[in-house]
Order: sequence, then C-alpha cells, then structure tokens
Amino acid sequence: MSRLFAGIDGGQSSTVAAIADETGRILARGRAGPADEIGVGASSTRLHDALHAALGDACARAGLGPQSEFAGIVAGVSGYEGRVYGRKPEFRAQRFTLLHDAPIAHAGALAGAPGVVAIAGTGSVVYARDERGSERTFGGWGPLFGDEGSGFGIVREGLAGVMQGHDAGLRQRESAAACAFFGVRTLRELSRAIYAGEITRDKLASFAPAALAFPFFRRIARRGADRLAGLIRTAAEPIARPNISLLGGLFADPPFRERVSRRVLELVPAARIVDPRYEPALGALLLAYREIGRPIPELSE
Repeated sequence: MSRLFAGIDGGQSSTVAAIADETGRILARGRAGPADEIGVGASSTRLHDALHAALGDACARAGLGPQSEFAGIVAGVSGYEGRVYGRKPEFRAQRFTLLHDAPIAHAGALAGAPGVVAIAGTGSVVYARDERGSERTFGGWGPLFGDEGSGFGIVREGLAGVMQGHDAGLRQRESAAACAFFGVRTLRELSRAIYAGEITRDKLASFAPAALAFPFFRRIARRGADRLAGLIRTAAEPIARPNISLLGGLFADPPFRERVSRRVLELVPAARIVDPRYEPALGALLLAYREIGRPIPELSE
C-alpha cells in the first residue's frame, strides 16, 4: 500500500481531517467537534479527542484500520502557540507536527504562494507570508482581547449592547431573538448560562447569522469588518502585489464579505482578492508532504 499522509484542521467549532496517498489522491475526510484549548486545564482531552476522532472518522471512510500508520501528519489548531495544555495527541506517524491553524489556511488558500489570509469564523486572525518566506500573524488574540470581525466578536459586542439597552427599556426585538435562539426566558438567564459555561463560544458565534438580520448587529459587523481590513492592510505591507484570500463562516455573509473586500482594496490598491484553492485541512495535508521532504503533489479527489 502506498504511504499515507493526513492534514487536520482543528477549529473552535469543528475539526476536519483529510487523508491522501503519496500521489496526492484524497482518500477520505473525517469530522469531529472543536479542538481548541482556550481556557482548558491539564485534565482536558478536548484537543486529543477531536484530532483522534476526526482522523479516525476519515480512516473509517477510507476503509483503513484504526492502527494505520502515516508518513506525515500536520494538524493546525486554533489558538495553538507551541504548548499543549491537556492530553497530548499521539499518532502512528513518521512525523507529526502541531501548529497554529493560520499557516494551514494559508497553505491551502494560496497553495504556497506569498500573500495574506484572513480567517473570520468563530474567532478571527490574519496571517501573511511574503516572497522571502517570512511569516507574520495579526489579531488572533482570542475571545477576551480580540476576535474582531468574527462570529463570536460580533455576538459578544452585540449582546453587551442588547443587555445595556435592556436596562433602559430598549433593544426588545433583539433581546427576544437572542433568548429564543438560546432557549432561555430572559437576558439574565442567558448571561448566567454563558458565565456558567453552559453556552459555549462556538454556540454564541452560531447566533451571528440570525443576529445580522438586525441593523444594530449589522452596524457592529461593519465595524468589525473595518478592523479586520486594517489588519489585512498591515499584514500586506511587505508584499508588492499581495493575493488576499478571505476564509471562514462570516465571509459566507455577502454584505460582510463585500465590506471587507472593498475596504481592503481601498487600503491596498495593488491587492487582489482571490478565492481559496484548497480548504485548510488540505493545506495541512500539503504541509505534511513538505514536513518529511516529499515533493508537494497536485491534490486530486
């Protein structure tokens, strides 16, 4: 049997694994729950379980046994900065590499070419790689200090405004919509559930599409889009004619995508907004070939 390679995209909402052979033929994809370790302790199995479950699902779909050996596996995980806080994932692989999810998104979207990727899903981050191979990350400061232009960031700021408005007898429609979405009776019940951890970050972020139907939340999204465009401008400065790819669930919202694209082209006239060539899990797969010194193949389904 030809040697196996795998790429894993571990996000704040879900995890996707892709398996391919040494020719670049994709054998299967698998899925699991969120993999990030934001706020977890030493007893957490969140990262370990998500990566193993996604790869196990892909193996099953490809007709491979659970003890299959891999030449190379690369996993990109949201928020990873060189340290595993909970249980470490371990795979039967010649080489296993764990890194932040921004480089795998870049590798997939731009297939190794210089440029910038902006990710706006549950969280947000901007990552750039120039012609010399130098890498820089902007934003990505997490749910307390950043996540501008993300689903969580928009909902966090919006719900704060709704709760403050509630004290003045305002934002009743937005309040009713939020309570209905999260299955609670009152905003105070909602806030308690959030603080108690009963409503997770990815669940909060999932309210964004419904929330954007309200002008109040839409204004917050426009501010987030402008802040994200500013980060993209900074990231693109060293690159002569940067290709820029916009990734993540927020960019499925046409007004949000149009706002970011328009502001970026105003700030960086030489830029070109390009569609991603591959998804992030396939970007991780491309890096898996590179990690063991193999020529990077053309991927095929």
